[in-house]
Amino acid sequence: MKAIIFILGLVMGSFLNVCIYRIPKGESISYPPSHCSACNVRIKWYDLFPVVSYLILKGRCRRCHEKISIRYPVIELLNAAVYLLLYINYGYSLLFLKYAILASLMIVIGFIDLDTMDVYLKTVIFGVISGIIFVIIGYFTGDAVLSYILGAVTGYTAIALIILLTRGMGWGDAEICIVSGLYLGLRLVPVMLFIAVILGGLIGILLVITKIRSRKDMIPFGPFISVATLITAIYGHRLLDLYLGVP
Repeated sequence: MKAIIFILGLVMGSFLNVCIYRIPKGESISYPPSHCSACNVRIKWYDLFPVVSYLILKGRCRRCHEKISIRYPVIELLNAAVYLLLYINYGYSLLFLKYAILASLMIVIGFIDLDTMDVYLKTVIFGVISGIIFVIIGYFTGDAVLSYILGAVTGYTAIALIILLTRGMGWGDAEICIVSGLYLGLRLVPVMLFIAVILGGLIGILLVITKIRSRKDMIPFGPFISVATLITAIYGHRLLDLYLGVP
């Protein structure tokens, strides 16, 4: 079953690459079919196998030999690894499905924000709608529905206060936290926020020290929220129990 979950993650990761590339361009994620961005030739089905096709083609288009970004197989492997870790922690369950959708969405949001320093409304809307669907399902399965609503409110409010007080973030970051909070719930939102702030601070300092960025340069915070959400979805309960001293 683990192999199936991993392969599913790879296939879904290939779709995420399409979303990350096309959403900022305002293009449809379903049409036209996958094609080379350099020569515009449609990619044959046998060149669409995640990671494997990249290795066989040695990272170049079969037709024009233009170099294919290494990020494509990296995202496919990242999504597959996250799916596998979620499956190991939660098994084949509703919680696995819920967090798998959240993880894939956060990968899309994080990479788009990294590329464009923008959070696109259509990704947030999808996250909110899908999150609400899981809240409704939770209502009928006896889950703590209020926790997820408060999680969304808390996540948004925390980032909104930082924006108003420091102007160090954008409102798109607050929107991401609505989605994250709606999925994670009130108990795990503080864990996600803590991890995001720590990661953002450490990476920001490292970028300034290495002179990759200056103190005046804008650094997107969305990717840190996305990574923090992935970590929290996989290990959040364990980290919180460890902090609280729960055996």
